[in-house]
Amino acid sequence: MNVKTTLDTKSLLPKEEMLEVKPGFKSLEIGIPKESSFQENRVSLTPESVGVLVANGHSVIIEKDAGTSANFNDDEYISKGAHIASSKSEVFKANYILKIEPPTEDELLLMSDSQVLISALQMNTRSVNFFETLNKKRLTALAFEFIKDQHNKLPFVRIMSEIAGNTSMLIAGEYLSTANKGKGLMLGGVSGLIPTSVVIIGAGTVGEYACRTALGLGSSVVVFDDSVTKLRRLQNNINSRISTSTLQPKVLSKALKRADVVIAALQIGNGRVPCVVSEQMVQSMKSGSIVIDVSIDQGGCFETSEVTSHKKPVFMKHNVIHYCVPNIASRVARTASLSISNLLTPILINIGDLGGIDNAIRTNEFLRSGVYNYNSKHTNKILSKNFKLSYYDLNLLMGE
Repeated sequence: MNVKTTLDTKSLLPKEEMLEVKPGFKSLEIGIPKESSFQENRVSLTPESVGVLVANGHSVIIEKDAGTSANFNDDEYISKGAHIASSKSEVFKANYILKIEPPTEDELLLMSDSQVLISALQMNTRSVNFFETLNKKRLTALAFEFIKDQHNKLPFVRIMSEIAGNTSMLIAGEYLSTANKGKGLMLGGVSGLIPTSVVIIGAGTVGEYACRTALGLGSSVVVFDDSVTKLRRLQNNINSRISTSTLQPKVLSKALKRADVVIAALQIGNGRVPCVVSEQMVQSMKSGSIVIDVSIDQGGCFETSEVTSHKKPVFMKHNVIHYCVPNIASRVARTASLSISNLLTPILINIGDLGGIDNAIRTNEFLRSGVYNYNSKHTNKILSKNFKLSYYDLNLLMGE
């Protein structure tokens, strides 16, 4: 029996590929405003990450020139499927708002009910008014500082601390050089000469990565911390026996007198770091030595520290150079943006795959740890205690 096959002209035309839609999937509308905080050069998503999100069924709207300071231009974002907005208000119509710095008062006013905010919180710079405005807007807000990973670590905090630790030593090298009217020393050492002396106060992530960089350049390093456990962990992590000491004033003062570079990297979960270096200790330091107070965003470890900016990063006091810029990571904005974007992208994909933010924080305990405001309720114990706000257990709220 002969079988005839009739071909319709339309059947020969190419058709759109039909992608499988995952059960429960929800497309996210993601808005990225240009950072308005002073000297903030980072951007929350890179063009490559935007391309990945668009390929996964999400849409991205980004304010014009939002990535310029990190050397990502608008054309790169457009080529990856993003829509460029000419106004901030247009961006803030998106369901999910991504920022580096916390939103300003004006930006909060642009937000509407049921939106999701993911950004840094910077608790020490917040006021009660900030949280009251969040409540009125009925936002779901997540902070970089609280989001955990599968290992129960804080990935955003760690990656920025790694960058700050590495960069602080490179900054020290700049200001030791003759080009910046420093002592004319090379950070590190060469054959036949005693290496430069580096003192690091704080054995956390910042201190560890500052130590790695200093050792890699050939410097002599001594690390101080009030925790022997942290000092031991640092030695194990860098796989090297370095000089360490607890924070004994006499021992610290003696080390500071010999130091060419001091990195102050004490960090605590909330509140102000202790001031462990008095003005008298600074007076005894070598002329032309440099202090980089990475802890300045929490008050600073040096009595002589004062907040500076990227435009005027240093000042001289008692013939010691002080570098006290709070936002060191913004100095290497492209690297920092890539790091943040790499962490945010899988989180956003996971939220979409799980059907939106409610399902995501209900089923993902690590993401749930990052939520500090949910449906007009404060869900972070530390914030509630510090700002005297009513606290609600998010686990119980999600069970309602």
